[in-house]
Amino acid sequence: MTSFPWLSLIVFFPLIGAVLCFMVKAESSRWVALSFTVGNFFLSLPLWWLFDTSNAQMQFVERASWINSPPVSYSLGMDGISFPLVLMTTFLMPFCVTVSWTAIEKRVPLFMSMLLVMETAMVGVFVALDFVLFYVFWEVMLIPMYLLIGIWGGPNRLYAAIKFFLYTLAGSLLMLVAIFVLYFQGGHTFDILELSRGTYGATLQMWLFLAFFAAFAVKVPMFPFHTWLPDAHVEAPTAGSVILASVLLKMGTYGFLRFTLPMLPDATVAFTKPMIALSIVAIIYGAYMALAQTDIKKLIAYSSVSHMGFVTLGIFVLNIQGIEGAVMQMVNHGITTGGLFLCVGIIYERTHSRQILDNTGLAGPMPRYAIFLMIFALSSLGLPGTNSFVGEFLVLAGTFVWSQFATAFAALGVILAAAYMLWLMQRVVFGTPAAAHRDHLLDLNARETATLVPLIVLVFVLGIFPNPLLSRMHASVTHLLNGPKVPAYAIVPPPASASTPATPTLAAAQPISSSEQAATR
Repeated sequence: MTSFPWLSLIVFFPLIGAVLCFMVKAESSRWVALSFTVGNFFLSLPLWWLFDTSNAQMQFVERASWINSPPVSYSLGMDGISFPLVLMTTFLMPFCVTVSWTAIEKRVPLFMSMLLVMETAMVGVFVALDFVLFYVFWEVMLIPMYLLIGIWGGPNRLYAAIKFFLYTLAGSLLMLVAIFVLYFQGGHTFDILELSRGTYGATLQMWLFLAFFAAFAVKVPMFPFHTWLPDAHVEAPTAGSVILASVLLKMGTYGFLRFTLPMLPDATVAFTKPMIALSIVAIIYGAYMALAQTDIKKLIAYSSVSHMGFVTLGIFVLNIQGIEGAVMQMVNHGITTGGLFLCVGIIYERTHSRQILDNTGLAGPMPRYAIFLMIFALSSLGLPGTNSFVGEFLVLAGTFVWSQFATAFAALGVILAAAYMLWLMQRVVFGTPAAAHRDHLLDLNARETATLVPLIVLVFVLGIFPNPLLSRMHASVTHLLNGPKVPAYAIVPPPASASTPATPTLAAAQPISSSEQAATR
């Protein structure tokens, strides 16, 4: 059953829809895009039951020769780290179509086609096991996102689109150099798994880490490479903002997990303290900037900088709790922040403004909308019982093992998140209704309600029952840290001094016993 080419089908099925969008009228292209995005989700859904939770290796592997010299292969596979991200991507794409149903009026077939091409590229990034194939998907993603912002964006769309393109392209070129260096130093192969089993000199690892960092830090984006994100979010159409926040940002953190940790273990340990410092700065800086915003969309954009700081923090504390929390938070951020951007898009269609002062007191005329917005906001600030609480709790638990001092600073981000989200809710939901919109605001229609309800359900399902998802990533995360390849990152006990972080060390690879696994969890 697993010999069926599941991954190829999930990757390229949307591409068929992208072609069909140009063969039908504008109204029909919406239905084509919706059919193919929903269809792709249902194609990916069986993998939930087919996935072997006890297997740490790549599953559903497909291999075929692509280019003979140099040896480039069409190679796909999925483990417990990439699996949640693939499922999240296919789940969210139909909502990008439905939220654009009436908002996009010009060049509709092109818009819908670009959404479907984006889906192909994003899923391809998460399942590619050949570096050249990975790079192709990584770069292909730039074109449709550039067009989504540049054609259907706001007044400053060209500036935002070019800034996004240049930032991402610059980082990608350095990553390409690193890929070629790995090819020549790793046995003349582009196979990601084979290169992960190689051993590289300490100096080479440092340079390779910096090259990968340039690509992934821009994509996350980490401080101080974040400046393109608020501009891109503000100018992008709602669907573009959802894709940016929910999926594209995760490509950077996925890159750290897939490449830097297994391939460059010495450099990863050497750069642990700077990476954690940058993560904590991003958490606090993003939150403070969110507090200062008057544009709802820009506030949510800066909140993404803060939330993604938790993800990179969890990755670089180098223990099971931290990394599982990071992967969990990648999924949770995609659901919650994607829902917030959908809510912003819905109200923008009515008031044609994203300013907080123009969208106050919505609980009166739009009670159903206010309830949905409140739930997403409470999830974003990490309220227990919602999905974001689980991810942030695990990240902070992993950080506590590394340093209590760092944990205290990271926890400040949770407090600030409560401040800017409650400040937003106080005005948008419970404030005095804006005079210009008081009498003609209509509550959610059936299409908009159907768009938001599945996300709300996931907010509570993952918040109350996170273990089904955590269990699917546990074997892969354990293998990443303690696998037979290379030295394992030692999970050290809490430091004696709260102000002195425990430095991760490299020890000989030793399989973790079941009792030790239970203790770390």
